[in-house]
Amino acid sequence: MANVTALILRSPGTNCNDETQFAFELAGASCEQVHINQFLEQPKIAQKFQILCIPGGFSYGDDVGAGRIMAAQMRQRLAEALQQFRDAGKLMLGICNGFQVLMNSGLFDENPTSERSVTLTWNNNGRYEARWVNLKTKTDSCVFLRDTDLMYLPIAHAEGKFVVRDETALNSLAQNGQLALAYCDPSQNGNGALLPFPINPNGSDQNIAGICDPTGRIFGLMPHPERFVDPTHHPRWTRQGLDTKPDGRVIFENAVSYFA
Repeated sequence: MANVTALILRSPGTNCNDETQFAFELAGASCEQVHINQFLEQPKIAQKFQILCIPGGFSYGDDVGAGRIMAAQMRQRLAEALQQFRDAGKLMLGICNGFQVLMNSGLFDENPTSERSVTLTWNNNGRYEARWVNLKTKTDSCVFLRDTDLMYLPIAHAEGKFVVRDETALNSLAQNGQLALAYCDPSQNGNGALLPFPINPNGSDQNIAGICDPTGRIFGLMPHPERFVDPTHHPRWTRQGLDTKPDGRVIFENAVSYFA
């Protein structure tokens, strides 16, 4: 496999950068952590990478809302660099706070300057939730989710509720294959009905836990795949004797193998 390079973009308050780098390295990528200030000063630095990942944490302390400050910096000063990155057929991944940043950046829209039709807001219960959840892949167009079906991953967020503006916007996302990942009850087939807490931990519309852009190359999700890349990360590994590949690792391996 050719050497694949990943840029891990961090900011004040990011706290999952090391785990995310470890996950990409397990998948075979070479990684470099870059501070947002360095990226702002040298936008062309992204050209030497094939994957750009914004990891979880609390960028700028979520002082004016989760991911909003970092997203504003990217919109105002990095729009051209990010568009070039996207047009070059490269991959972007946003995890938890990184998903919030991508969402506020408008990068999931075909026209980033248009009015946003989706957002992430406070969990229904109004508090931070940290638990493991079951997930189901909803599209075959997302690069990161190839050959996946059911997954079990941890979440840790207060503003993870996915909300769609209206039925028209929801139908457009579905038709484009952008509703990528959903909270699920693995014992049921599911019919799109809103699942109760804690199966759906935040009250997201359509139980959505992650979306992609129309190309399938930009992906954001609220769960933390970097926190389940080794069997010992599973909360029941000593009892179940897990010998299958950890669910989170597959997401990173799919990103790396895309460039093989």
